[in-house]
Amino acid sequence: MTSPLVAILSGAGISTDSGIPDYRGPSGVWTRDPDAQKLVTYAYYMNDPEIRRRAWQVRRKNRTLTAEPNAAHRAVADLERAGVPVRVITQNVDGLHQRAGLPARKVLELHGSARTAMCTQCGARSAMADALVRVEAGEDDPACLACGGILKSATVMFGESLDTEVLGEAVAITKACQVFIAVGTSLQVQPAAGLPGIAADNGARVVIVNAEPTPYDDIADEVIREPIGTALPELLERLRAGGGL
Repeated sequence: MTSPLVAILSGAGISTDSGIPDYRGPSGVWTRDPDAQKLVTYAYYMNDPEIRRRAWQVRRKNRTLTAEPNAAHRAVADLERAGVPVRVITQNVDGLHQRAGLPARKVLELHGSARTAMCTQCGARSAMADALVRVEAGEDDPACLACGGILKSATVMFGESLDTEVLGEAVAITKACQVFIAVGTSLQVQPAAGLPGIAADNGARVVIVNAEPTPYDDIADEVIREPIGTALPELLERLRAGGGL
């Protein structure tokens, strides 16, 4: 029997066990400090050197680049290794699905990657770690080494559009899957938030794993409120064992 195509939409909640705080949860980054959104808003970032200086200090201190995958990330990679067709559509920028062993070609990063720095002028890309070495050495706002332009993380800031090719592929996978699992996402940010509805409209079984209620709970076939680090591995083990959901 052919295994069903499983699409997994992952949000910040899947990475909190790896020490990366979420954004909109009760103790999320933006819940505690709404002003922090300015650091990831394109217009503020491009027009205010002080915002850029603060943003580089946040990048220097945050745990994204040193975080390790947790049980939930590993369970997704294990499912793929077991031969189940899996595609991950992630709102996260931490690269932990890939670090857990999921092939990069099976991960769609809707919001880009914090592991890469990019020039806003010439588009040159380089390792974020290299830019952070320059910050550690005393550069407040490291410029592009190729053209002198402003560097930013290769993530989608507020005020920027998602990559249309990546989004188009995400929608195609959502329409084609038989099982759609939304995990650790508040489902409040469009267009990603609309994917469960597209999956349901195309006949997929929709499962939502999240600590807080989401706007799409009422269309889900199953809603799980248990901690992601145990709930997602158990859920995927049911799939891997061939028992369905």
